[in-house]
Amino acid sequence: MRFGIFIYDGVEPIDLATFGVLSMARRIAPEIEICTIAPRAGSIVLASGLKVIADFGVDDAPACNLVIVTGGPGWPAQAEAPATLDYIRRVHASGRIASVCTGGMILAASGILDGGAATTKREVVPPERSPLEAMRAGYDAIDVCEAMLVDRGDGLVTGGGVTLCIDTTLHLLATMLGPRVANETARIMEYQRAWRANRIEFPPVLVTR
Repeated sequence: MRFGIFIYDGVEPIDLATFGVLSMARRIAPEIEICTIAPRAGSIVLASGLKVIADFGVDDAPACNLVIVTGGPGWPAQAEAPATLDYIRRVHASGRIASVCTGGMILAASGILDGGAATTKREVVPPERSPLEAMRAGYDAIDVCEAMLVDRGDGLVTGGGVTLCIDTTLHLLATMLGPRVANETARIMEYQRAWRANRIEFPPVLVTR
């Protein structure tokens, strides 16, 4: 099962915890494969200067069972990048796609969130504007929720801000590979208590179909 992580210049490094969760999950479910996808293959400069190498660009990316779109200060540029938005629409049309943090703003710009519920990062350093409020103000066709994550039940999941990318990835593992894989991954990460507390204090929105 192949998971793709979409990155770009200006991604917040902590959003790569999505990769870390999947890496730990491979100890439980070795069939997991992980690749990184970017607007172009090669070197990507994350927020604060960390450099990573994207395995693929959007034009040669392999088919994935799920693509996770990350967030960070570089999201506004991606929300206006035709190649990125076209790639997101293609992935959504053929399979599962998810976002973490302000990756949800990129999904919103692509139009795939229209007609349903979604969430994104809410907490900011003033006077920065909350992306959650920006989504609410800028996209009338989206039912914007303040939640840990929103799972619309149709292969489309949006996660909340920053470290909630961990919770969102665990949720995706539970959905796709079963609760045992997610629970065991949380256990070996020593994250089960935090995951449980987050679900109680900041519940997900789960839409049944």
